[in-house]
Amino acid sequence: MKTSAKYIADRIRLMIATKQFQVGETLPSTRELGQQLESSFHTVRKAYHILADEGLIRGERGKGFIVERQNTNLDKADRLEIGAEKMRKLLEELIGYGLDETEIDELFQEQLSFMDWPDRIETCASIGETNEQGRMLADAIKKEVGVRSKILNANQYNETVKFDALFVPVQLVNKFRDFAEKGRLLPIVYSINPDTLLSIVDRAAIDTIGLVTADDQSIPKIIDELKVSINFGGSFVAGATYGESLPLFVRETDLILYTSESAKLVEKKIPERRRIMLRYSISEQSADTIRAELWDQ
Repeated sequence: MKTSAKYIADRIRLMIATKQFQVGETLPSTRELGQQLESSFHTVRKAYHILADEGLIRGERGKGFIVERQNTNLDKADRLEIGAEKMRKLLEELIGYGLDETEIDELFQEQLSFMDWPDRIETCASIGETNEQGRMLADAIKKEVGVRSKILNANQYNETVKFDALFVPVQLVNKFRDFAEKGRLLPIVYSINPDTLLSIVDRAAIDTIGLVTADDQSIPKIIDELKVSINFGGSFVAGATYGESLPLFVRETDLILYTSESAKLVEKKIPERRRIMLRYSISEQSADTIRAELWDQ
């Protein structure tokens, strides 16, 4: 059962062993991972406790569960005993379906040849029209599906050889189509986060919206996304950060929208009541596709 604590523990154990989750990294909260896997947070908590009992993770008050080590603390004899028990149950089931010794051996060798797959989950990249938008897409994927990825922009095709899977916005798929011959090309549909949009439209008497980015090239692309997403009768102004300086228009603008790349400076200098961070969300189908690639193997 794919929503059982055992199944979730098995998948996380695999992701830890293959370094999708690194030692010292905090795992998603039980509620967050429950939403990602469409399971209850009680089930996820039970899965985490299974892994904690194995010494793979530890719980820290106020922080959650943290990866303690890359492999379980079971010794070789215990690992072999567990493996033998699982193999015995699987063999009994296969024999029940009528498979003979030769067929079982063929299946085993075939599936063993696929076991390079876990290494590939380490090498995912999110593509953006700019690096800044790539970061926003990667943040959305990590939050909604729990998968970490590196960042590439649309002009870095030559860099894709370093990766085994690409998360590519649908409007850029044709540019990266050849990648599908050597890796996994996953088209992603995304939009500005609905909660972000609601926060914007809920602000009354706004005549001007300011956009602050870390990259000038992101500005026209994000402005276009905003115009499609909200019916705003006022005007947009936009600019990128420069060193420790914000664009001058921020002093006179009713509302400041900003990217995660510019967040450190904006949040330091602009009161919370006057700012909203722009976030992306991915479609449910895109999230299901990623889950299928990483969780349902």
